[in-house]
This record gives sequence, C-alpha cells and structure tokens, in this order.
Amino acid sequence: MTGMDELIQSLEAQKLREFPEFRPGDVIRFYEKISEGARERLQPFEGVVLRLSGSGTRQMATVRKVVAGIGVERTVALHSPKIEKIEVVKRNKVRRSRPFWLRRVARIHKIE
Repeated sequence: MTGMDELIQSLEAQKLREFPEFRPGDVIRFYEKISEGARERLQPFEGVVLRLSGSGTRQMATVRKVVAGIGVERTVALHSPKIEKIEVVKRNKVRRSRPFWLRRVARIHKIE
C-alpha cells in the first residue's frame, strides 16, 4: 500500500457511522435531513430493503415502498451526513440476496 491509500483509509474510517445491522427483505425506516430555506427538518422513509451494495463509506441500500398504489424506490448512501438515523422496523427472511421479485408484490410489508 502506498501512503496515499493509507491516508484515504484513515479518513474513511473517521466517517463511518454506526447503524443497526439489516439485510435485504427487512423493513427499515431512515430519517433524512431536508433543508427548506433556513429551516431543517427530518423526513422519514420506510420501506423494504431490496439491495445492499458497496462497502465502507460507499455502502448503499435500495429501499422500496408503495404509496397510493405506486412503487417508490430510493437508493441511499448509508454513511451520508444527511442520514440522521436508521431503524429496523421488521426483520423478514428472504431466500435471495436481491429480492427484486418484491417489485411485483402489492402488499410489500406482508412478507413472511
């Protein structure tokens, strides 16, 4: 390893955040800071984890929820400073590491 790689790894280690462990299929809720002019507020987003990717500070999660019959997906950087906190609402067991078949399920929170 060169000196620059060690520097980058040490900077990334400082930016890592603690959050509960979750897997694809679990229902999570994350709170994102939204700035509206001079004000800031927290906006929750609750849905099923479809995919986890990356590692370290580049770890991402794709979360899907159904609102008024329309599916909404968001890919969020887990270690972003805009994410205030992450909660695991429900743990589900799925057989695949990327359960994209959940996109066809209408009642997405009713997984068993």
